[in-house]
Amino acid sequence: MPSIARSARRRPALAAAAVAAVLAVTATACGPEDDNADAKADSAASQEASRDAKKDLGLPDDLPKDLPTSLDDLDAWKNGAWKNWDRDKWLKEAKEFFNPIIDDLWDPDRMKDADGNDREVDDSDIDDGPSGGSDGTGEDEGVTDPKPEAVEAAAVKTPYTKDDLPVGKVFMDTPKGAMVCSGSVLKDPRHPGKSNLVATAGHCVHGGAGKGWYRNVIFVPDYNPTGLSNKQLATASQSQVAPDGIWWAKRARTTKHWIQNGAERGGKGAQQDFAVLQVQPEDKSSASLEEKAGGALQATFTTPQVKSIKSLGAVGYPAAPPFDGSRMYRCDDKPGRLTIDPQQPSMYRIGCTMTAGSSGGPWLDSSGTRLLSVTSIGPITADWLAGARLGKEAKAVFDTVSKEG
Repeated sequence: MPSIARSARRRPALAAAAVAAVLAVTATACGPEDDNADAKADSAASQEASRDAKKDLGLPDDLPKDLPTSLDDLDAWKNGAWKNWDRDKWLKEAKEFFNPIIDDLWDPDRMKDADGNDREVDDSDIDDGPSGGSDGTGEDEGVTDPKPEAVEAAAVKTPYTKDDLPVGKVFMDTPKGAMVCSGSVLKDPRHPGKSNLVATAGHCVHGGAGKGWYRNVIFVPDYNPTGLSNKQLATASQSQVAPDGIWWAKRARTTKHWIQNGAERGGKGAQQDFAVLQVQPEDKSSASLEEKAGGALQATFTTPQVKSIKSLGAVGYPAAPPFDGSRMYRCDDKPGRLTIDPQQPSMYRIGCTMTAGSSGGPWLDSSGTRLLSVTSIGPITADWLAGARLGKEAKAVFDTVSKEG
């Protein structure tokens, strides 16, 4: 499927005064201290206006260092400059995550045409480790078990809305065009019952070694809940495709290992390929993502050993043939171990025929409520998937985003 970036309807430009307030605070934040009460009062008023403007723009509270420095730059971005990047330069220089809301950018037709963000490996990328699938110590590190038998992906029963699978699609603009991954709603201990956190793969939000953050990143919970065909999606309304709303990533974090080592091919960085988003609704509604989606998963960072896990269920929206991204699928299998880099923890691996687009989708334990991993890599043959074991690095990512919220 070709990557297609289509034009979209956009809201009118924000009031110049509101945007100027944001820019004024950015420009004066490191200036000399005010020397009189009037100046301090003006500064306080400016900062209050800035907070309101940032909220209206969909900007994070902690403005990124590469925030555009003029009203013209902001207007240009929101009115179409996002389509005309110098792709190579941008991806290398996008050191900070910057993701202002652009109303109506992701309409149903643009979502339908997004390609799966795949990461394929072959046998030469795999470290076979000790033979026989065991290292003799009962530990999982440095071990690769025999390749599992393929498990045919099963379509999840529709409708999806407010079920026990708070799963959706993650869309993003990349140097290749509009791309798609999968993701899931996570419980947030700092906001019980009202979480705005999403788990996905690191490669769904960041390009990896020598590259930067993707742009226009959104999450759509329970995408296409009634299971419309791809042909029907071409003329579907937003309420049919995204009844729980479109949620823009306000913040995104992934592991340092992925940022420093991640690669498009060969599995490098896969053993720490995990990311967490904090999202906000495009329509500015007050309800949280967890409330809208009807539930959230409990992330588990204790890296349970393979022998203690009865089954793992990988869920996602595969978009590469023979799938087309319109439906949610699932594979359940007893996991084995896979080693790409002997210096990193081994990964979980299961038999599964899901393809590109399922990346970032949750891996659930047998209870169906705990997230142990997310889909990271699979082979060209599309007969297995592997995901990182979520340990201290993943927990640090999760804790950072939760605290920032």
